[in-house]
Amino acid sequence: MDGVPDGVPRVPEQRRSDSSAEPPKSAEAGSSAESGKPGGSAARAVLRFGVLGPVRAWRGDEPLTTGSPQQRALLAALLLREGRTATAAELIDALWGEEPPSQALAAVRTYASRLRKVLDPGVLVSESGGYAIRGLGDGALDLAVAQDLATEAEKARSAGDLCHAREVLRRALALWDGETLAGLPGPYAETQRVRLEEWRLQLVESRLDMDLEQGCHAEAVSELTALTAAHPLRERLRELLMLALYRSGRQAEALAVYADTRRLLADELGVDPRPGLSELQQRILQADPGLAEPSSPAPEPASVPVRPAQLPATVPDFTGRSGFVRELGDILASAENRVMAVSALAGIGGVGKTTLAVHVAHQARGAFPDGQLYVDLQGAGARAAEPETVLGSFLRALGTADTAIPDSLEERAALYRSVLAGRRVLVLLDNARDAAQVRPLLPGTDGCAALVTSRVRMVDLAGAHLIDLDVMAPDEALALFTKIVGEERVTSERKAALDVVAACGFLPLAIRIAASRLAARRTWTVSVLAAKLADERRRLDELQAGDLAVKATFELGYGQLEPAQARAFRLLGLADGPDISLPAAAAILDLPVEDTEDLLESLVDTSLLESAAPGRYRFHDLVRLYARACAERDEQPPSERAAALSRLLDFYLASAAGVYAIERPGDGLVDHLEPTSYPGLRFENRHTAQDWLYAEAICLLACVRQSAGHPDTLPRAIDLLWAAHDLSESGANSREYEATAQALLEAARQFGLARSEARALTTLVNVHHVGGRFERADQEAERVIVLAQEADDLLPVCWARNARGIIALYQNRHEDGEEHLSRAIEHFRALGNRPGEASALCNLSRIHLATGRTQSAVELAQEGIDIYDAMGNSMRGANARYALGLALTQSGELGEAAGRLQEALEVFRDSRQRLWEGMSLFRLAEVDLAARRSAQAAANAEMALTVLRGIGGDWRRGNVLTVLGRALSGIGQTGRAQVCWQEAAAIYEELGSPEAAEVRALLSPARAA
Repeated sequence: MDGVPDGVPRVPEQRRSDSSAEPPKSAEAGSSAESGKPGGSAARAVLRFGVLGPVRAWRGDEPLTTGSPQQRALLAALLLREGRTATAAELIDALWGEEPPSQALAAVRTYASRLRKVLDPGVLVSESGGYAIRGLGDGALDLAVAQDLATEAEKARSAGDLCHAREVLRRALALWDGETLAGLPGPYAETQRVRLEEWRLQLVESRLDMDLEQGCHAEAVSELTALTAAHPLRERLRELLMLALYRSGRQAEALAVYADTRRLLADELGVDPRPGLSELQQRILQADPGLAEPSSPAPEPASVPVRPAQLPATVPDFTGRSGFVRELGDILASAENRVMAVSALAGIGGVGKTTLAVHVAHQARGAFPDGQLYVDLQGAGARAAEPETVLGSFLRALGTADTAIPDSLEERAALYRSVLAGRRVLVLLDNARDAAQVRPLLPGTDGCAALVTSRVRMVDLAGAHLIDLDVMAPDEALALFTKIVGEERVTSERKAALDVVAACGFLPLAIRIAASRLAARRTWTVSVLAAKLADERRRLDELQAGDLAVKATFELGYGQLEPAQARAFRLLGLADGPDISLPAAAAILDLPVEDTEDLLESLVDTSLLESAAPGRYRFHDLVRLYARACAERDEQPPSERAAALSRLLDFYLASAAGVYAIERPGDGLVDHLEPTSYPGLRFENRHTAQDWLYAEAICLLACVRQSAGHPDTLPRAIDLLWAAHDLSESGANSREYEATAQALLEAARQFGLARSEARALTTLVNVHHVGGRFERADQEAERVIVLAQEADDLLPVCWARNARGIIALYQNRHEDGEEHLSRAIEHFRALGNRPGEASALCNLSRIHLATGRTQSAVELAQEGIDIYDAMGNSMRGANARYALGLALTQSGELGEAAGRLQEALEVFRDSRQRLWEGMSLFRLAEVDLAARRSAQAAANAEMALTVLRGIGGDWRRGNVLTVLGRALSGIGQTGRAQVCWQEAAAIYEELGSPEAAEVRALLSPARAA
């Protein structure tokens, strides 16, 4: 429905962290599993509690005596803490507030003792000088049941199943039995009563909203009339009532509701109705067709596109900027009747561009019911986000499968616009570098809008509404400072507060830093803070604008850090990459993870660092620059800067080596890497290792690039890239990996490090091989052999020989290939590298197969499997099974061949090896063709094309197209087959591949016809 917020409201603040359990159908006894309680038995009835009404307890169906109002207030306070411990002091404050009786502690102990006797053993526990309720089963608390039902309703609504969502919300609302926490004394109960009543009203509004979407407007009028009488100032209820009346044919009454509301708000609050209500009145006056009754819904849930909701959380203390908020809101609202509304905010760092944009975007969400996209374009950093990468992320967020996302920027932009066609989506492009970066990301379709923030004015962004954001007005700055610090502290020292915000240059970020410091120090007065800032006033007056003013404001927060905090701030700013994980930060600081977390969280509290996600942190880009400047100025001795980055490099190298070792047990690469002084992570299994590698890919590659500038760190950086070579085969990070490898190769040549050059070339050989650039890969591998032999570094020679052997197979140079592989086997054996030997044996198997030695091909592949299996190397064992599958296919053992290839496919898929997943599907299609299962062959070939999109190179694509054409011809789709063969022929001819003649022969009958 227009103007209606998406989703089902969640309970404010104290929502349980575990919402994954299936919500019970009711709060009746037995709805939760007895196993939820330690030591529970099937014979004992389940404990249940109610807080959505009078506080009550049951054992099964038997009511339990919960005592006096204060004792029930204690029980409620513990239940609402969801298993967390409440100290005695907290409970005293909850029950009596600021004026507790003299025997309050004794009373709390008495209440707890009495409750313990009523409840099951072990439920009410004493801990750390306080109390907690533990061991309850799922659904034991009616509030928890309501939360789970609300979550279920939200999911159903997002899936388009409004019927189910309405029914579930009705069940949630039915759990209320009068006033929440009825009859309980104390400030805590009153606070929770207000909180939960607000949530109940939000659920009612959500359910009524869905009633109207389902066409039940006439039935809703009665309930809404009663609700607006009970809550006369609640504008959302008024809006729903207006719409229900209008859809019931009662237009005059709907307009009268608006007039009554406007008059009431003016009399009671001195304000006008909110924009949404005024807009609804205008639409009713204009008889807007969009307000007409919705069509009757289908009984089954409709399939709807994915609706992204990526906006960052808006700050709760947003202040001022009312003129800009209205201006931007009006622009966004106009998107409905324009091709596209684009607003671009410009201003210095810290002036509040992102905060304003996010706030406005949240307010405008109702006008964009199909979703909101957000991205930080990192325009102020050294490596701004690439538009094609952002488009890939947006397309995935909009429901596009990875395999359907094209490679080029132009194709992605075209698909992006196609996906947005007919949808109303808001796109927030934060921290843009320039208009060129932004243009491909603009929706460009009716009903969509874009908000752009940047430090530069985008005068060359056609059609954009430009807004220059300056520092805050003095009254707005003081209001923001007051919201953070607290009105009581500011009111008594208004002049000092004005001095503080003036010293901050009225810059929102600086004000937030200063206010956060004051808020965290209850013993300071505002005058104390003003005095501390007095010495900075002259410098701030001189630095009136631009980044220098921003730098001066950062000095305010930095100067008040404790020494350990200041050191952490300086050193963390040295690392490249968009963010940093907690373990990586611990490596930089050379501290235990626990101590590092405490330091980083304290920096988050000062607003000098941001918490990007649990366990990850990031700097505002200007703050990062300032932190680096502080490191250059203050870090003593200066060598500690290099040492910090060296520890980070060691951490990544040791961790990546751990990933490699757990994925490829017995492989000798990890024994030939540069030594490290700082340890890496330990991984429980292959999946956690892979998860870490791909999660850290961007930061890892950034560390590699950053380490390329010095001959002392370059060898370790190259070895890190080598150990992480899975990133080159995943598809997601292939281009970044290749660019990094090329940069390291140039650095090695610049420093004259032959051994490092050979290893850098080894990584590039793999990149070119995966990308299907065989000629270049062979040339680089030949150079590796020369350099590595000169440096007496045998392992790169082994890898290069192995690569040259398989490339020679692809190029039909079988004799050369056999020579390279035979020598690779000798080299691997000399090093005792059994997995490397197995790899070369499997590749040699394919040479034998290509030269008609089928039986020896089977034997060589089986030998490779035996080696891998003996070492527990499942991922490389999949490569061996792939080779055996090829040999068995040619020997006519199709069932066995399919079995081995299927085994390989499952491992490759589980290991995120897209190249080999796609190639396994291709080989399965060949087996299906040989077995005359043309339909299945076509299916596997189509899947192979999808998986190999953007990886593997054109030659492999031509091979798959050829097989697909054969399969399609086998099922009578000769026209499609011809198209496939024509594309394959064009690819082969472009590459000069001999396969072109074979495909042309396939096309000749069609030509003759």
